[in-house]
Amino acid sequence: MSTGTVIVIVVVLVLLAIAAVAVRTLTRRRAAGRARYGPEYDRLAEETSPRKAEAEFARRRRRVAKLSLTSLTPERRTAYAGQWEAAQELFVDEPAQAVTTAGSLVTAVAVDRGYEAADPDQFVTDLSVHHGRHLDGYRHARQTSAQASTEELRRALLEYRGLFFDLLESPGDGHGSAPVPAQADALDDRPWKHVTQGRHWKTQRQQEGDDAAVSKP
Repeated sequence: MSTGTVIVIVVVLVLLAIAAVAVRTLTRRRAAGRARYGPEYDRLAEETSPRKAEAEFARRRRRVAKLSLTSLTPERRTAYAGQWEAAQELFVDEPAQAVTTAGSLVTAVAVDRGYEAADPDQFVTDLSVHHGRHLDGYRHARQTSAQASTEELRRALLEYRGLFFDLLESPGDGHGSAPVPAQADALDDRPWKHVTQGRHWKTQRQQEGDDAAVSKP
């Protein structure tokens, strides 16, 4: 084998090794970005590149850091959770109004935490830093019209709910804490859990009325 052939083989092997390292690095970057920011990172990485996506999120983190986000007190979280339960119970009779109320509650909780909602686009961009996993659903919910079908409205309510409770409980963002065990148990017992099973729910008062009717001779 000639010296020239050996050199060519070595160069090809080196290039292949460099390419393999680059692919692994890119894969790790995308996995890390996806784990931290959810689908929001994938969307931005596909529109630009992983490197530019990382730079953009670094810029977003610097902006959000200036907002001085705060955690909610247990009393505020409980109050908001009660308002959310009322909005979901409203869905039985007024689905469109319930979804509108749910969207307003998401904004109210975010503003209470320290986010700025005057500019809707900037508001969503800021939320992407700590709540990116829920933004696709949030965008879809915002685009759901009052004339949508009951099933579409139900889905919008669920999508709002994902971001609402993420903001309320603030898991992993360093600016809040999950409910204390007693509060978490109370939330688990509330009627909103039935929505995830794809059916409408009744209020406790309605259920008690049905039970009383069945028990009558």
